[in-house]
Amino acid sequence: MNAPDARLEKTDSTRPRQAARPASLAGRLAENAARNFDQWFRALTRPPLASCAPPSAFAMAAIVATLVVVVASMFLVDATASEWARHEPNWFRDMFEKITDFGLSGWFLFPLGFLLLVQAVLISPQSKCLTQGVLVTLAARFGFLFLAIGVPGLFVTIVKRAIGRARPYVGGHDDPFSYAPFVWRPEYASMPSGHATTAVAAAIAIGAIWPRTRILMWLYAATIMISRVAVLAHHVSDVIAGALIAVIGAYLVRRWFAARRLVFSPKDLQASTAPSLPRITGALREAIASAGLKY
Repeated sequence: MNAPDARLEKTDSTRPRQAARPASLAGRLAENAARNFDQWFRALTRPPLASCAPPSAFAMAAIVATLVVVVASMFLVDATASEWARHEPNWFRDMFEKITDFGLSGWFLFPLGFLLLVQAVLISPQSKCLTQGVLVTLAARFGFLFLAIGVPGLFVTIVKRAIGRARPYVGGHDDPFSYAPFVWRPEYASMPSGHATTAVAAAIAIGAIWPRTRILMWLYAATIMISRVAVLAHHVSDVIAGALIAVIGAYLVRRWFAARRLVFSPKDLQASTAPSLPRITGALREAIASAGLKY
């Protein structure tokens, strides 16, 4: 007589836990997203698990040399380059007007943000451990790319308006030394170049994850930098300064991840081996099925 009662008691004790789970598909997916974003934030903000080697003397010297080049360009190159761009034929400028839009950060941040959201929704405790591991590995890479591109871009967006350097030919003439700090107007937001920062940060970040793309990404970055001068949106020193901030910003984000043993090794900052495409495909299918979605 005790056995039926025990089974009944066990059944009753499980009912509150079952009722606590979101009943709808949307509720379960929202719960996944909230839980995963919380875990990712904790992983990114936890104390370092390892120490990274300090920047080399060569790297520090390169930063100082680039700063010297930025200042020298203001005196020796900026006005000449703007005058050259001003007298180029219309078809030449129109071509670069189309090209330069590909330096907008939205081309990278919106897709990466969407991919992170998809990962957060799909990673569920109901999935297999292997599936969760593959998807978390992908999410860490997408998160690095998002921050390595977005953080330098956000910094430049704020700093350039505080500096208040005039763009070429504001007021009808070009003066590389025209400044109006803290006016927060687009025509006085020339230094550093946001497009150059985004393009160079993307080249560094994507190249760090997928080294075979480095040549293509640096060609892209160089084209965007040239386009900003060709369309008279920036001086040469602006794009060099933007590139320098991108290099420093992406490097610091990479070190931050490596110190927490995320994506990169703290010893040499090299990316860990990524899951193969078949394994990624299999993990996505299993996660979609576990989430109760149809495909």
